[in-house]
Amino acid sequence: MTTEETIETPLDPVGRPMPEFAVPSLLANHGPARVIAMCNQKGGVGKTTTTINLAAALAEYGRRVLIVDFDPQGAASVGLGISPHELERTVYNLLMERTAVLSELIRPTAIPGLDLLPSNIDLSAAEVQLVGEVARESVLARVLRPALDDYDVVLIDCQPSLGLLTVNALTAAHGVLIPLECEFFALRGVALLIETIEKVRDRLNPRLEVDGILATMYDPRTLHAREVVARLKEAFGSTLLHTMIGRTVKFPDSTVAAEPITTYAPTHPGAIAYRQLARELVARGDAA
Repeated sequence: MTTEETIETPLDPVGRPMPEFAVPSLLANHGPARVIAMCNQKGGVGKTTTTINLAAALAEYGRRVLIVDFDPQGAASVGLGISPHELERTVYNLLMERTAVLSELIRPTAIPGLDLLPSNIDLSAAEVQLVGEVARESVLARVLRPALDDYDVVLIDCQPSLGLLTVNALTAAHGVLIPLECEFFALRGVALLIETIEKVRDRLNPRLEVDGILATMYDPRTLHAREVVARLKEAFGSTLLHTMIGRTVKFPDSTVAAEPITTYAPTHPGAIAYRQLARELVARGDAA
C-alpha cells in the first residue's frame, strides 16, 4: 500500500498561504519610474531603513532606483555614506530655486543602479517658504518630472510628520508604502495617515494608492507582536504585505557602516527579507 506524500503550503506570520515570489526578469528598457512615498508620521518605524534596503534590493534585481531624501534630518543620505552637513546643494535648492538642475544634484552611490537626491537641515525651511507658492503641494512632482524616464523606481523617504513636505511627496507619488512597527501604539496613527492619503487622492492626486503596509521590527517570539500583526490583517486584509521585517541589531550596524544590509551582511535574514520585499512589490506590479 502506497501513501501519497503531502506537501504543506508555507504560511506567512498571519497564517495566509505564502506565495513564492520569483526573481524579477531583467528589464530591456528603463523608465518611466513608479514613484513610491515611504510614509508614516510616527518616527522610528523603519522608514529610512526600508527605503535604503528596498532600493538596494531592487537595484540588485536590475532596477534603476532613485532615493529622494525628503527628511531634513538627512538620514537616508547618512545611511548611504554622505554627510548632510557638508552638502552645499540639496533637494531644498531644487524646490526653491527655479535655476536648479535635477541632474546636477543627483549623486551616485556605491550600489550600482542606485542614485540619491540628498537632503539636510536646510529642507526644514522649505515647509515655511512653500506656503506662499502657487500650487505649493505639487512642487516636488514638478521638479522630479525630468528624472522619471531615467529610473524604474523612485523612493521618497518622508519625514515623520503629515505636513506640507509629506503632502508634496504624496502628490508626487503613484503609491504609498507604510512601514509600521509591531507595537500597539504604532497602530493608533494609521487611521490618520490613511485619512491624509485619501484627502490627497481626492483633492490633489487621483492616481495615488496604498501599495502596502509593511510590518517592521517583528519579533515572532512575543505575543504582543503576533497580536499586532493579527490586528493589521483584520483591519487591512491584503494591503498587509506578506513580507515582514524582523528586529535585528544588524540594521543599525549597517547604518553605521553607511551601506545597505544587502551588502553589509548579504546572507543575514534582514537582507533576505528585503530581497523578498522587492520581489513581492515587483510581483504585485508596485515596483515592476
